Amino acid sequence: MFRKVRPLFFWLVICCNHTDNLNFSIRLLFNLNKLYKMKKSIFFFAAIIVFALNSYGAVVYERDEFQTSAGKLVITFFGHSSFRLDINGKSIYIDPWSKLADFAHQPKADLILLTHEHYDHLDTTAISNLSNTETQLYCTASIQKMINKGLIMKNGDIKMWNGIKIEAVPAYNLTPNKEEFHPKSRDNGYILTIGDKRFYIAGDSENTPEMKAVKNIDVAFLPMNQPYTMTPEQLADAAAAIHPKILYPYHTGETDLELLKSLMLKYPNIELRIRSLK
Repeated sequence: MFRKVRPLFFWLVICCNHTDNLNFSIRLLFNLNKLYKMKKSIFFFAAIIVFALNSYGAVVYERDEFQTSAGKLVITFFGHSSFRLDINGKSIYIDPWSKLADFAHQPKADLILLTHEHYDHLDTTAISNLSNTETQLYCTASIQKMINKGLIMKNGDIKMWNGIKIEAVPAYNLTPNKEEFHPKSRDNGYILTIGDKRFYIAGDSENTPEMKAVKNIDVAFLPMNQPYTMTPEQLADAAAAIHPKILYPYHTGETDLELLKSLMLKYPNIELRIRSLK
């Protein structure tokens, strides 16, 4: 019997590294059951282990890598509008939200960028879990007033941090009767220039003149979930103006991604990347 069970442990290691995807784990175990003709009791024992590991929280998040003249940059996607940029041993977090990850078990932040004060962008628990004495936080004036910490960046401000240029871009609603969600002059998007690459993180905004004036962007994160941010048509309009090399729709909620895909066929030079950023 041990000879039958022994191969299982090799595959359990793989399952443990993919416990964010239970379907993947169970498919592996099911195929092993057929391959090794294991008894049902062994299969269910293994399945219980995988479920237990998943409950413990061993989550593997989607990641993308980019080569810059400053070094390799890795982006880890937690979901919604929350992600991390890692380069040269430094970790930059954008709008960390505890609903999406246990930030007590993530690398400490060297820098946290907050776009605005809504609960899914300003999470003091996440900030506390990610912070140590060296962590810096850049935010809007309204956030600084609310939490009594952070360096204020107003629309149009530019700061240098560890060789990275950070520009604050206005983020707001312009559709009538929706301005109250994100009023003009309050919230930020950010452009990060890292080596020879420019990353635009728009924050919660519609396709404003300021957004459409942003140029020379390699990677753009544009939001899509009316009534709070953009429709697919607005996002496609903004993308056409900015013309990034790579476009990530984020903060997408229940918006129709298939419609966006169809609209973006008009712009074959823009690579549309869909990640788990609902």
